[in-house]
Amino acid sequence: MPDGDMVEVPGGEFLMGSTDFYPEEGPVRRVAVEGFRIDRNPVTVREFRRFVKETGYVTVAERPLDPDDYPDAEPDALVPGALVFQPARGPVDLRDYRNWWNYIPGTTWQRPEGPASDTYTRGRHPVTQIAYEDAEAYAAWAGKALPTEAEWEYAARGGLAGAVFAWGDEFAPGGQPMANTWHGEFPWQNLMKDGYAGTSPVGAFPPNGYGLHDMTGNVWEWTCDAATNGHAPESPCCGPPAEERIPRRVIKGGSHLCAPNYCMRYRPAARQFEAVDTSTGHIGFRCVVRGG
Repeated sequence: MPDGDMVEVPGGEFLMGSTDFYPEEGPVRRVAVEGFRIDRNPVTVREFRRFVKETGYVTVAERPLDPDDYPDAEPDALVPGALVFQPARGPVDLRDYRNWWNYIPGTTWQRPEGPASDTYTRGRHPVTQIAYEDAEAYAAWAGKALPTEAEWEYAARGGLAGAVFAWGDEFAPGGQPMANTWHGEFPWQNLMKDGYAGTSPVGAFPPNGYGLHDMTGNVWEWTCDAATNGHAPESPCCGPPAEERIPRRVIKGGSHLCAPNYCMRYRPAARQFEAVDTSTGHIGFRCVVRGG
């Protein structure tokens, strides 16, 4: 089981949340966090592949669907798969996620854009198409855990009190992209000013003040916090709204699909609520170790 490359984050207090962007991020409150260790990077395809090889684990997206869990679905639609982003051909109604998200049978962490895709050259990219249960299983195998939302945000801020981004208040200081995000009009015009149309290898952008890479942008990351506090996010960029009976968890950090015109959530305070049974091509995770 891997120890991985982890960073020691000292305990302390910080102001969590924001009132400057989306309502679900507030109110700003003072939170105390004990010291912990956190993965320097999101878990990669290569690391997850080792986990699967050693344990035989089958992810949620690869398992047969139980009709009792989806009573309104047509039987022919109950095929294992996951959500895949497909860019629109032009401007679309941003209130309808179906304009860019599609459920594609056969999509898995090894084939994150559908059966015709692969990850052979993406071993150092964050693993995606990972449901909450999958992230928990990996963390348990590695002798780690998923971070709380407070731990995650504290680490993402890198010691910068109240800064907008993980690196400061300027989005691209000196014109340098600091994270993998969407440049242009979402979901149809990606100018790729950061050099990537999809995920990027971990560590491709500068670390924050704690030496952590990809805390914002690239992929959203699961936390262990249930989505029970705050307002419901107003722009569900991470897929279809969950049915009430399906638990949701807080995800943090934004992704390569976040853009100023729709989802400016590549910030430490940003948060979304994701259904635990959902796998997408822009959600991954990293782990923590507490105590000791």
